[in-house]
Amino acid sequence: MKLRHIIDAQQFTVPMLMELFDRSRAMERIAARGGTLDYQNKVMASLFYQPSTRTRCSFEAAMFRLGGRVFSTEQATIFSSEVQGELLEDTIRIISGYTDVIVLRHSEIGGAARAAAVSRAPIINAGDGKGGQHPTQALLDLYTIFRERRTLDGLTIAMIGELDRGRTARSLAQLLCKFDRVKIFFVSPPEMQMKDDILECLETRGVWYSLESDMNQVIDAVDVVYLTQIRTGRLADESGKGKFAIDAATLQKMRPNAMILHPLPRTVELDKAVDDDPRAFYFQQTMNGLYVRMALLTMVLDQ
Repeated sequence: MKLRHIIDAQQFTVPMLMELFDRSRAMERIAARGGTLDYQNKVMASLFYQPSTRTRCSFEAAMFRLGGRVFSTEQATIFSSEVQGELLEDTIRIISGYTDVIVLRHSEIGGAARAAAVSRAPIINAGDGKGGQHPTQALLDLYTIFRERRTLDGLTIAMIGELDRGRTARSLAQLLCKFDRVKIFFVSPPEMQMKDDILECLETRGVWYSLESDMNQVIDAVDVVYLTQIRTGRLADESGKGKFAIDAATLQKMRPNAMILHPLPRTVELDKAVDDDPRAFYFQQTMNGLYVRMALLTMVLDQ
């Protein structure tokens, strides 16, 4: 199945997701043998208006593993013609003539859609704005769960942390609503709860959800704990972050076969003591990002 652009989570149907997962499995095998030269004539532009480590590096590694080439700008807000007032659309019109695919992280919600409207090359949204979309992160999160459970139907998940601006949690919720009997607990301080647009999407699709402010009320009832940061300055009392953190004591309350995911980077919400627990999947999650992004690149390049 071919894709022109990857802009948001909503565009993926269940059959598309299953094909993506099959391709990602194949990419695991390709990466294990050192990669392929199948895309040696393809060039990827990595255009990041916000700093990134995992997303940018995994996309660039993915393109290299496919045999392709990469040129990149990490701090495009500083190291691009934007400092001289150039419009995003003009930048994309020019760069899309140099490359076969553009991976774009933009500081504004809707930046990727603006780019796709004028680009001659496929655009892959690597995150746009605070509270926007991050579809490729959500896709690798979903793949990580599916890879372990072999199904997404009947999943119970707690999304914990700063949810109103959490583009990873927002995108993941939109993907999960495509499956049957999913239950979602949104656990956060009241002022950071999931926004109405996502809740309305879940209601339209008949997905059960609950808004919570106490992690301990739900931690023993879920298959997956999806942690996100609460950024500095968002809570009047920073010590309140501890109410939304997992440590060794919290592990005792969780199901023995639960999964702990985190899009990273982490701060106080995920204690290092959790790293050696068999339920900690966040480092495997980052590895899966390589395979999923390799698969996504093939889907947009095979046109």
